[in-house]
Amino acid sequence: MIRAVTPSLDRIREKVEAGARLDAAEAEALWDERLDVHELGELANIVRERKNGNAGYYNINTHLNPTNVCVYRCTFCAFRADLREARGYVMSDEQILARGREAVDAGSTEMHIVGGLHHQKDYDWYLNVIRLLHDAYPTLHLKAWTPVEINWFRHLTKRSIRDILVEMKDAGLGSLPGGGAEIFHPEVRDKICEHKADTAEWFAVHRTAHELGLRSNATMLYGHIENAFHRTDHLLKLRELQDETGGFQTFIPLAFHPENTRLSHIPKPSAAMNLRTVAVSRLVLDNFDHVKAYWIMLGIGTAQAALAYGADDLDGTVRHELIYHDAGATTPEILSVDEIRRLIREAGRDPVERDTLYHRVERDGTTWRSAEAIAAVK
Repeated sequence: MIRAVTPSLDRIREKVEAGARLDAAEAEALWDERLDVHELGELANIVRERKNGNAGYYNINTHLNPTNVCVYRCTFCAFRADLREARGYVMSDEQILARGREAVDAGSTEMHIVGGLHHQKDYDWYLNVIRLLHDAYPTLHLKAWTPVEINWFRHLTKRSIRDILVEMKDAGLGSLPGGGAEIFHPEVRDKICEHKADTAEWFAVHRTAHELGLRSNATMLYGHIENAFHRTDHLLKLRELQDETGGFQTFIPLAFHPENTRLSHIPKPSAAMNLRTVAVSRLVLDNFDHVKAYWIMLGIGTAQAALAYGADDLDGTVRHELIYHDAGATTPEILSVDEIRRLIREAGRDPVERDTLYHRVERDGTTWRSAEAIAAVK
C-alpha cells in the first residue's frame, strides 16, 4: 500500500511546471481535500494547455447497445436485465442497420458499441454486429467491445485474445472503448464486479490491442466504495501500461450514478469531487494525450467547467446512450453540435471537431473528411 505523507503543493507545482513526473505519494496526496481544488485545477490546466493548447475537442457520435441481457450482476449496474425480464431486449440485424443509417445521416464519424453478455447469443452474433455495420457504412468508425466482452468471447470460443481481436479488426473494428475498468484494486473490484474480467484480463486485452495497432481509451469509475489509495493505484497502473505501449489515447473519469443499482444508498459524487478527479487524472497521467469530461455523467455545467481543470474533450453529441441514463443520469440524451460548440466557447476554448483518433474533421453538412485524409490526397 502507498503510504503518502502530504507533500507541499508548492513542490508539486514545481514538478508540474518543470514537466516532471509525480511519484506515487504525491499522486495520492492530491486527493486530500485540504488541497484546494481550484489550485489543483490551475496546475492541471498547465498540463492540459501544454498538450492541447486551447482546443476543446468534440465529435459527432452515436451509441449502440445491442442487448441489455447480461449474465453478470455487477452491483453498480442499472442497465443489465435478465433474459425473461420485461425490460430485456435484443436488437435485430434490421434494427442495428437502422441505427447505423441514422448515425450516418446525422453526420456521425463514430459509433460506440458496448452491451450486455447474452448467454444465448454466440460469438458470431457479436462479430456480426461489427461486420454488418462496417460493410454497410464503411466510413463509420466502430469503437467497440470492452475487455469484459472480449473475455466473454474467449469463454464462448476458447480462443486467444489476439485471435478474437484480429478477427474483429478484419471485420471492421476500429478501436476499443475504455469501459470495464471500474476500479482495478481487488479490495474494490471483488466487491462490485467479482465475476467479470479481472484487472489482469483488462490489461491483457488493451496490451494486445495496442500490439495489433488498435488504439483504445481507459476509464475509472469513482465515487462509490473506493478511496484515494484505490484511485491512485488505478491511475498508476494505467500510466505504467501507457509507458509500455503508448496505445491509450484518452482517459475518461466516470462519476458513479447510484440510482437503480444495489449501491443506491451511496450519494453520487459532488461537483467538487468531479473536478478534483479530472484535475488529479490530468496531473498523474502525464503520458496520456487527452482527458475527457464526459458530459453525460458529469452534468453539462461541471463538464464545461472541467475544461479549465485539465480536460480537453467533452465527448460528442451522444445519441441513444442508455447505460448511465438507466442509472439515473439526468443529462439530455443528445446535444446538438451548436450546443456543444457554444459550451466550449463559453468555457473560453476553441471548438475542434475530431474523429475517434483525434484527427481534425473538415465538414460540409453530413459529409466529412479528416484532416489526415485530406492531407493524404494532397
